[in-house]
Amino acid sequence: MQPNTLLDALLEEAGFSHAGLAARVNLAGSARGLSLRYEHTAVARWLKGQRPRGQVPDLICEVLAGRLRRVVTLDDIGLGVPAGDRAVPHNSSLSGFVERATAQWRYEAQQRQRQRQQGAREAPAPAVTGTPAVMPVWEWENPPEDSDVSREGRTRVGTADIEMLRAARAHYELMYRRAGGVATRSRIVGFLNAETAPLLRGSYGDALGRQLHRAAGGLVAVAGICSYDSDAHGPAQRYFHQALRLAKASGDRGLGAYVVALLVNQSLFMSEHRQALAFAEAALRSAGRQITPALAADLYAMQAKAYAHLGDAAGALTCIRRAQSEAGRIRPGHEPDETGYVQPGLVDVQVAEALLGLGYLTAARAHAAAAVGTPAHDRGRVHRLALLSQIELRQGEADRAARTAAEMLERARGMESQRLRDRLRAVREGLAASGCAGAKETAGLIEGALRVPL
Repeated sequence: MQPNTLLDALLEEAGFSHAGLAARVNLAGSARGLSLRYEHTAVARWLKGQRPRGQVPDLICEVLAGRLRRVVTLDDIGLGVPAGDRAVPHNSSLSGFVERATAQWRYEAQQRQRQRQQGAREAPAPAVTGTPAVMPVWEWENPPEDSDVSREGRTRVGTADIEMLRAARAHYELMYRRAGGVATRSRIVGFLNAETAPLLRGSYGDALGRQLHRAAGGLVAVAGICSYDSDAHGPAQRYFHQALRLAKASGDRGLGAYVVALLVNQSLFMSEHRQALAFAEAALRSAGRQITPALAADLYAMQAKAYAHLGDAAGALTCIRRAQSEAGRIRPGHEPDETGYVQPGLVDVQVAEALLGLGYLTAARAHAAAAVGTPAHDRGRVHRLALLSQIELRQGEADRAARTAAEMLERARGMESQRLRDRLRAVREGLAASGCAGAKETAGLIEGALRVPL
């Protein structure tokens, strides 16, 4: 059973305790001639995911509607038609989406706080596959569009609020680059719950609302990146899907294409290579002229990696040429904040990985070395050095690979990232198996660093 986060959020908004809701449901049932004897324990079970029987879901809606002075549906309280019973996921109303997304942020913020207090380890849900993974991209790409995103709520939203969300996105992205997603994730989830959710549920007109949804979408995407970097692939995918819905509401196709690029990257990690190709193609097709050279270059480069994994050398090389062509068109200062990750050398890294997948070691090394020789923030530099070290090992140059790996380890100090740990482990295993004394010594240093828990 999945926790009913929607009902939990509405209980908080209505100010009901578990016992209070149970008593009012009993009273509402009595008015219908029903003899109900629910207590707080029953409400606790509903919040854990148990579905009440008979007319009780309707009674819960009735009680909450009376307190909140608005219509409350079964979908609003998480007791509508289960997602698994729908033939095709539906493109729900924007208002309903906002309620579900903000309820999820509240639930995750509370869960993470409890885990910290209890010292418990997280066991996140895996990412969904098949139709549930594909439909959010399909819905973003196809009609209907949101004709009016205005909303009435308790909080009046202003331009200063939108600037705050933009500043928060930049702040958490920088924190992620410097400290890693594991360290940043709790901070950004708490911010989404405490600051972003009240704004999305607030009052705003259509024009301001589109700016609000764009700013929120960029921030939610960073939450997804931090979750991905923490090895929490289910939450990461959910954040990416939420960011994609917010991007659609904003009307900014370029932002949507950026979010799809994040889904492409996750698909590659999960070895869903054909899905990665399809998603990248959807982003390139749907964004049209709103796609920037930096984002197009990254999408083509990731397609090249997918083709390489599928053994399609012609497809990979075609996409490499397209990626390099787009990279040559990047103009600093003419890209949105979100595509700032496409720094000089990134396309070389992606191309090197694709060429490595095809077995073209000499060409892969040339691109990896070019990437290392280009200035980058520490996080990006760790990935570049890790790739170069692995290629050097493949070419039988264990001593050189060890020196490259030593620099990589020094750059990685202080970062809490599962993805970086993956790179460190891969390099350590290669060094340890090389039979070279210097390489084994560096492998031991990496092993010591990996013993420190995140």
